[in-house]
Amino acid sequence: MRFSHARLRPLDALMVALVTGGAGYVGSHTVVALCDAGHEVVILDDFSGAHRRTVDTIRSLTRQAVPVVEADAADSAALADVFGRWTIDSVIHFAALKSAPESVGDPLRYYHANLMSLISLAEASLHHSVSRFVFSSSAAVYGSPSSLPVTENTPTAPLNPYGASKQMCERILADMSAASGLSTVTLRYFNPVGAHRSALLGEDPLGPPANLVPRIVQTMLGGDRPLQVFGSDYDTRDGTAIRDYVHVMDLAEAHCAALNVDMRDRSSRVYNLGTGNGSTVLEVLAAAERAAGRAVPHEFRERRTGDSPALWADCTRALNELNWKPRRNLQQMLDDQWRFACANLADRAR
Repeated sequence: MRFSHARLRPLDALMVALVTGGAGYVGSHTVVALCDAGHEVVILDDFSGAHRRTVDTIRSLTRQAVPVVEADAADSAALADVFGRWTIDSVIHFAALKSAPESVGDPLRYYHANLMSLISLAEASLHHSVSRFVFSSSAAVYGSPSSLPVTENTPTAPLNPYGASKQMCERILADMSAASGLSTVTLRYFNPVGAHRSALLGEDPLGPPANLVPRIVQTMLGGDRPLQVFGSDYDTRDGTAIRDYVHVMDLAEAHCAALNVDMRDRSSRVYNLGTGNGSTVLEVLAAAERAAGRAVPHEFRERRTGDSPALWADCTRALNELNWKPRRNLQQMLDDQWRFACANLADRAR
C-alpha cells in the first residue's frame, strides 16, 4: 500500500468521499465532478486498470492535491488505514473488473475480484459509520430482456459472469442496507462514452480495448486491422446490436446527485443511468466518422457469447428522484472522445 500526497486530516475535519477505482475511466471523471461540486475526495486505486498519470490530470483539472492511496479495495488492512486517516462520510465504489467477454473465459477471477472488494468495503463502511454508499453497477444485470426500454423493476437475468457479479453485489448491498440502515445507492450504467471537455481526461485503456467506442478510436488512429463488428443479423433496424450510450460526464454528475438525494428513510435505491435512446453499432460508427471526418474500416464477425441483441434504459426514476437527466447526445460523446484521442493517444497509436 502506498500513499501519494496524502494530506492527513484530524477526525473532526470536513467529511470526505472515498472513491475506489478513482483513477479509472468513469471514476476519474467523477472525482473531477465531485471536486467541482465542493466535495473533499480521497482516491483508492491499485492501478491494475488505470494509468498513474491520470492522477496528475485530475489534480491539474481540480487544482487540488487530491490524496491517492495505492491499494486493492479488497484489502481490509489498507481500508482500515484509510478510514483511520480520514473521516470518510461517503463511499463511491467503482473498483472492479469490467469486461463481459473476458468474464466468460475467466469467471472465477471476476467473481473473486468483484465480490471480495464489495464485501471488504461494505464491512469497513459499516464499521466506520459511513452515511452513504454508492455502487457502480451495470446494465449487464438485465441480460436480454423481453421488453424495452428496461426500468429498474425489469427482472435481472445476466448473460455473463461480469453481469452476474454485479447482480450479486447489488443483492449484498440491499440485504446489508435492510439489516444495518446504511443508505445505499446502486447506479446501473449503460455504455459510458466521451471525455472531459478539456480533452485532458478520457478513456485510455491499459491493454487492448474491449468496448466498442475505444475500439473504433483505435482503428481510426491507425490500427492495422479493420474494426470487428460482432453480429450483423440481429433483429434490429440495421442488423447490428443496439445499446444506450451515455456521456461519461453525465454519469459523473449523476454520482454527485446520488450523494445529495434525500434518503432519510435509510433505504436502498437503484437507478438506471442512460439516455433512454438506443443506437446501433453502425449508427455509432457513423457518428465516429462525422467526428473524425474519415471512414472507419470494419468487417462483420459472428456474434459474441454473452452479448444481448438490444438494451436501452428508461431513466424516469433518476429524473424524478435524483433530478438528473443526460445533457449530451451521441454526437457530442463521439466528438469529445475523438478530441481526447487526438490530443493524447495519437502518438502512442503510431
